[in-house]
Amino acid sequence: MSELTRTSQIVISDRESGLPFSKGLLASQVMVTGLSPYRAYQVAEEVEIRLMERRRASVTSTELAEVAIEVIGEVAGERYATNFVRWREIENLDVPLVILIGGATGVGKSAIATQLAARLGIVRVVATDAIREVMRAMLSSELMPTLHVSSFQADKALREPPTKMADALTLGFREQTAAVSVGINALIERAAAEGTSIVIEGAHIVPGFFETDAHADRILAVPFVVGVDDEDRHRSHFAARENAVAARPATRYVEGFEGIRRLQRYVKSQALAHGVPVIPNYSFDQSIAAVIDLVMERATARAVAPLAAGAVGAAGRNEQPANPKEGKTA
Repeated sequence: MSELTRTSQIVISDRESGLPFSKGLLASQVMVTGLSPYRAYQVAEEVEIRLMERRRASVTSTELAEVAIEVIGEVAGERYATNFVRWREIENLDVPLVILIGGATGVGKSAIATQLAARLGIVRVVATDAIREVMRAMLSSELMPTLHVSSFQADKALREPPTKMADALTLGFREQTAAVSVGINALIERAAAEGTSIVIEGAHIVPGFFETDAHADRILAVPFVVGVDDEDRHRSHFAARENAVAARPATRYVEGFEGIRRLQRYVKSQALAHGVPVIPNYSFDQSIAAVIDLVMERATARAVAPLAAGAVGAAGRNEQPANPKEGKTA
């Protein structure tokens, strides 16, 4: 009888205490590539079958990864296999991830934020609505009226009427966003100081209103905006939200739908002006995959940059003039 049959368990030999192979754990790691939970578990099952076929009681982490990459490529395609390779290379980044997800009400920001955090192993997810609620407790409606209305009703809280050329809703929303951005920037600064990854999502994540460049050496910031171009699809999201959260009746959003669409156009224009990607949310799985691709791309660039800088520095230190007297007068 073989050792594998006796133990009926495959051990990862170079892990602490000989950690046993787990399909669930591998599936959660594979989900980082952007695959759905179902397909990630399919990959994990196939990996287990191939490991069992080798009739070995133990494998190394490297061997396990090689099998996983092979299976991912066959089951899902090279795009996902490449993402798995990338993530293995960058999971030891020396800076935290700060992911900022913007977009108008009802485009699917919260769902994407929750899934993204779970797949990347990020435990802190903060909605800008929560920041606004805290600020409402501190600042009365008399002192800061735009904080006490929804984003798509901000025109009703303006202290002064706008000029004929200005859009009241956009002005009110900008005022509200500027206030909430104080809290957003504080969260970014705290993540940089503590070295803790975080996902911040909400209608108030508007490019141009938050600051990441000041912390560029201490965080990897990945901002993007989620959008839904099709009006009927966008409107249908509110019915789904009402079913999930009883406190959020769809009627109010449907009545303010025109304003929500106007704010979406404004936020997308801000994203375009500041070079921030816009992710279309037509299919949830495809949107998650696109976001994962974006995070991988930014993280890979960040991981490669120090290596490139080190190589250039080493080359500079090793470079010697061909003639020590060159450039000197006799």
